[in-house]
Amino acid sequence: MVTSEKDYVLGTHDTEISRLGLQHRAWQPCAFAAWQSAGIGAGQRVLDVGCGPGYASVDLAELVGPSGSVFAIDKSEKFLNALNAERLQRGLDNITVYQADLDTGDFPAVAANAAWCRWVFAFLQRPREVLGRLASAIGPAGVIVIHEYFDYSTWRTAPRRPELEEFVSVVMASWRAAGGEPDIALSLPRWLEELGFDLRSLRPIIDIVQPEHLKWGWMKSFIEVGRRRLVDLGYLSTPQAESIWQAFTAIEAMPGARMISPGVLEIVAVRRAS
Repeated sequence: MVTSEKDYVLGTHDTEISRLGLQHRAWQPCAFAAWQSAGIGAGQRVLDVGCGPGYASVDLAELVGPSGSVFAIDKSEKFLNALNAERLQRGLDNITVYQADLDTGDFPAVAANAAWCRWVFAFLQRPREVLGRLASAIGPAGVIVIHEYFDYSTWRTAPRRPELEEFVSVVMASWRAAGGEPDIALSLPRWLEELGFDLRSLRPIIDIVQPEHLKWGWMKSFIEVGRRRLVDLGYLSTPQAESIWQAFTAIEAMPGARMISPGVLEIVAVRRAS
């Protein structure tokens, strides 16, 4: 399948791949805790939906071990090439890569024990339909684990800076203009119940961090890369992007400054017994 890398609202360039690596490191403890809560472990078949460059795919492959399998799905050839290179370097034979546009493509017919999805539904044009197809790929007693935003606008600084709050508003507008919904997690629990899943847990995740925290670095990297991407897409002028960065660096240098992260909802849903 041939897909256009420019379709990604955040891009697929090398800088974005590096940013996604930092993002995964910042969120890795949360991901492992969610997988543990869901009972993901040795010998299981796991779908990594919208895997990107595959940072979570590699962790999942090591978690399920040689007797398990990870099916990594993304539409970006560049991202999947990065995953394949890492998979080969680590000698991980239990990762299978699938290139597919989630909005229109099918999931592998593997009767998976579990699925992991982080910040994917927010960018889809048909999220309810995609969730339905994902649900069909999950076997009896299978589990779906999702991290998605439920209130992206909680992202702000203390003390407040209007330039950074405007940046967050523009990010949300750009996602919606591309057909996505940044606060998609508000819809997912009901959809999962309609699809025959019971909600094992719903957990909000909002952090308040200072510059030495890894999640500060995650948000900083998004501002740095994201403002340039928004200029490329026509949502910001170069002077606006520079003003945002100056406001951020001023906050970062301020003693006692803190940053509040966008609100994420962790969902663990288990297929209901028939």
